[in-house]
Amino acid sequence: MRSQQRYWSLMALMACVFAIGTAEYAVIGVLPDIAIDLRVSVGTTGLLVTGYAMTVALAGPVVTALTTRVPRKALLIGLIGVFTAGNALAAVAGSFGVLMIARVLAALVHSTFFAVGLVQAVSLVAEDRRSWAIAVVSAGLNLATVFGAPLGTFIGHEFGWRVTFWSIAALSLVATGLVAVTVPTPSAAGTSSLRAEIKSLGSRAVFVVVAVTVLTQIALFTPYTYIATILTDVSGFPAEAVAWLLMAFGVGGLVGNFAGGRLADLAPWGSVRGLLVGMAVVLAAFGLAAESRIAAAVGVFVLGVVSCALIPALQSRAFAASAGAPTLTVAVNTSAFNLGNAGGAWIGGRVLDGGGTPHWLVGIGIAAALIALSTTAVRRTAVEVEGRTDVTVL
Repeated sequence: MRSQQRYWSLMALMACVFAIGTAEYAVIGVLPDIAIDLRVSVGTTGLLVTGYAMTVALAGPVVTALTTRVPRKALLIGLIGVFTAGNALAAVAGSFGVLMIARVLAALVHSTFFAVGLVQAVSLVAEDRRSWAIAVVSAGLNLATVFGAPLGTFIGHEFGWRVTFWSIAALSLVATGLVAVTVPTPSAAGTSSLRAEIKSLGSRAVFVVVAVTVLTQIALFTPYTYIATILTDVSGFPAEAVAWLLMAFGVGGLVGNFAGGRLADLAPWGSVRGLLVGMAVVLAAFGLAAESRIAAAVGVFVLGVVSCALIPALQSRAFAASAGAPTLTVAVNTSAFNLGNAGGAWIGGRVLDGGGTPHWLVGIGIAAALIALSTTAVRRTAVEVEGRTDVTVL
């Protein structure tokens, strides 16, 4: 394949991920508008976020398993088509119930699209650039955090929340066209048997990767979910500064995503371990110096770098552990990210409700990162993608 076609194929997949990430995050900024328009409480509209995340975490692997025999390109187009329809339905929803159904419909394809998209991206490049390809596609999520979600919120406030969903649907439709035009049809069927996928998923190596992913996200989201509270109550930032600091986190995440892809190609498990140590150190430094505004701002940026660098590193380890049948494994690992996010938020909430301080959240994050680090040291045998290389990880 020519390098130019490879480039545009990866860009098309990244555009789809950008649209999916924007849909997931932009709704947070327009929840009050939805509550007023549909005559429900803001607390009720929050279920649009919870319902989406739980659908991604629980339904993603099921949808992936049911579609293992569908050729990859056709599946990619079909998935993003369903996602487009879900957002169009959200835009015309006349009741909260219909809006929730629309969100669930869009969320159903989230994990499967990520899994199939990453498998397709990996198939386009040489094996020593696998993590880099994962990083390029995953960058769509970082861009959604930095640009997509704020822009979606702005559009919702200026023109109405329905226009936000119409905009996402239009973007998804364009991305669908890009996939159809640029992504090559695999020379083979581009599928694997469900039996092979399930057998791969049941390996001890996959279990270790998924466990590390969940623990890593708990380490991040226990403090990050309540970062606004930490920045205002501990660091003393005014509330209006939080959005800019969160943008700094997103920019750091974009930098870290590409850096993590390069590091993972050079040192697969070594990069994961090094980044987990880095996360523990950054969290410790953040906890100790959070009273300083300058230190807190730098800490937020660096935390974005380190945490997002782990995404391509962990996804590439999921590929390596999958014994040549990676789609279901990557879908489960994508769901593991969401489970870790939800778990960290829940733990942090229980700690604060129980009288704990924001510093406790940082401490729990450090502990989770160190547990994840120790989990990587479990001795196991992993099989690299397509069964070419056996690797014993100490």
